[in-house]
Amino acid sequence: MLNRLESIKAETYALLRIASGCMFSFHGAQKILGWLAEGRVPVGSQMWVGGWIELAGGLCIMLGLFTRPAAFLAGGEMAVAYLQFHWKGQFGDQFFPIINHGEMALLYAFIFLSVAARGPGKWSLDK
Repeated sequence: MLNRLESIKAETYALLRIASGCMFSFHGAQKILGWLAEGRVPVGSQMWVGGWIELAGGLCIMLGLFTRPAAFLAGGEMAVAYLQFHWKGQFGDQFFPIINHGEMALLYAFIFLSVAARGPGKWSLDK
């Protein structure tokens, strides 16, 4: 079984890149387009800028287009989101993502850091 998994590592990485980029772009679509949300965020706000990074960056990551810079920017946005909106510099219980609800922000940050380091891989427009 491990040999079989080894033989499909390029495809599973591509699926991770595609799925995470797609899901990330939906967060931007909520903020920018108001899809599946109660409304759009105010134009020019920090959330609006983040929404564009999520929408455009997520699509680029999903398609494998300008993958490294898009993933680096998206991962940085998620690191800022975690520090600013979840952790808020508070120690004690608020330090832990399970308490401050920052699991997704941290997970996206590390996934996109990995994508930025590894590159687009298989099934990408960058190839």
